[in-house]
Amino acid sequence: MRIVLDAMGTDEAPSAEVAGAIGAVRLESNSDVEIILVGDEGLIHAELANHVDVPGGIVVHHAPDRVTVKDPPASVIRRKPESSIVVGLKLHKEGAADAFVSAGSTGAVMASSLFALRPLPGVERPPVGTLLPTAGDLCLLLDAGANIGCKPRHLLQFAHLGTTYMRDVMDRSIPRVGMLNIGEEPGKGEQLSVATYDLLQGDPGLKFI
Repeated sequence: MRIVLDAMGTDEAPSAEVAGAIGAVRLESNSDVEIILVGDEGLIHAELANHVDVPGGIVVHHAPDRVTVKDPPASVIRRKPESSIVVGLKLHKEGAADAFVSAGSTGAVMASSLFALRPLPGVERPPVGTLLPTAGDLCLLLDAGANIGCKPRHLLQFAHLGTTYMRDVMDRSIPRVGMLNIGEEPGKGEQLSVATYDLLQGDPGLKFI
């Protein structure tokens, strides 16, 4: 498996990213993992030099531009096409890697991924997913902060995306879908919640609880 890692995402980049990549490749369970560090190659190589016995499986791909919190998310792919986020997503799109990971600007990653990767058919906007521990199994929360002003159809799309993720990635055979609301009875909440409840309940492809 090849993973593109945005090496310029954190405040202390690329220190944390390089250390994390080395630690991940060293795990015996990750013997087949290759990590492509994308970012300023001079800074990345300087950080790699601080580590002893850097394992194989670490590749550096130069991307001179860096995205900051001051950059408007929607303009990153146009104004900073050589940034680690945009270059990393392009590598993923071109098949050079199986996944893209970034701890950088969430808005920039989401906006750039929309342009670089395009959403799946039937999905208008991507959500952010967060796995939450519970007393029993894991819970996937969607959306965790990527969108505002969602309509019922968007929440229905999130439900299908979450179901697919839990089934195919987390190996849950029949994922259950719930909706966070002020009560569990039909008709509870504001208009958005009521309309979304009806869509979720009426969709045969979801196990709505």
